[in-house]
Amino acid sequence: MERVGHEITLEDLKEMSEVDVRTVDKSTLVDVNEVHIHTDLPQKERIEDYICQIKNPYCYISHGVVVKISFTGKCTLEESLSRCISL
Repeated sequence: MERVGHEITLEDLKEMSEVDVRTVDKSTLVDVNEVHIHTDLPQKERIEDYICQIKNPYCYISHGVVVKISFTGKCTLEESLSRCISL
């Protein structure tokens, strides 16, 4: 199976994307405000580091609120993260 990052497979990412925001255990989510983007790392490593820190890039906490994101376009999560982190 293809791996994204050091520990996460594409299957893991699919499972993360299917988390139900109404029933997710908030204690398992990371507050995005505590995630630090290491701009000194190469882009691929920044993405891997971000995913390691946020645990679930599809569902996290922001200002005490559970946030769930999804992508409807043709780009993947990795492509979207690449654009965001490279800014």
